Amino acid sequence: MLEPRLLSINQVTLMQQWSLKQAIEGLARHDVAAISVWREKLHELGVAEAARMIEGHGLAVSGLCFAGLITSLDRDEAAKARDDVRRAIDEAARLKARCLVFVAGGVDPRNKDIKATRGRALDGLASIVPHARQAGVKIALEPLHPMICATRSVLSTMKLANEWCDTLAAEDTVGIAVDTYAVWWDPELEPQIARAGKRICAFHISDWLPDTQDLRLDRGMMGDGVIDIPAIRRMVEAAGYTGHREVEIFSARNWWKRDSDEVVRTVKERYQTAV
Repeated sequence: MLEPRLLSINQVTLMQQWSLKQAIEGLARHDVAAISVWREKLHELGVAEAARMIEGHGLAVSGLCFAGLITSLDRDEAAKARDDVRRAIDEAARLKARCLVFVAGGVDPRNKDIKATRGRALDGLASIVPHARQAGVKIALEPLHPMICATRSVLSTMKLANEWCDTLAAEDTVGIAVDTYAVWWDPELEPQIARAGKRICAFHISDWLPDTQDLRLDRGMMGDGVIDIPAIRRMVEAAGYTGHREVEIFSARNWWKRDSDEVVRTVKERYQTAV
């Protein structure tokens, strides 16, 4: 039996049903020990009130999602994006979040040089690290599936995430979020997870549906798809990760249309049978 206290539910799993206030109250009612907060919902409630409610309901915060998108070729746009990451770092510190999930940003259509885009993202990230270190917040680099390299993230593999960590040399401040949906396909996954080791600071779980109809918004509940989630869990645990298993399901055609309590009950069941 997996430890119930290590189950976290990312708020995006109930994005269409619950506000952050409702999510905090609902997860506490269902005896879920941890939440990952979605920033748009956080801003609706307010950081101070969210921190008060989360603490009052005894929830841990496995992560704050997300900040980044710093790859713009335009200097002013990029600077504005970096400033937003700094604000997110301050928000994560206020919530006592275990990490801030970082999504690098996609290829700028004004310059299709993906190598240069990755360079801009890495340079921008390096400029943000001192602020995160001062705030005591871990930045979790999240490799995303290459299907969204053009629009969301040029950081597409665990190997590249490890290389960025090597370059930044900020083990106290920069780690890696392993998302089953984003990395399950990678033939180098097992050795790169082992290489990451203690860098792993978040573990996100959902499933890839064989008949997926939207590459971002049609994730499956654990056990409904083709990912060997228990195998990946064992990999991250063998690498030394002992933190939350965070359920993060974007599901426009299914789970976002379900009753919220049904979704939470299903997550808790599948946590035990499919993770």
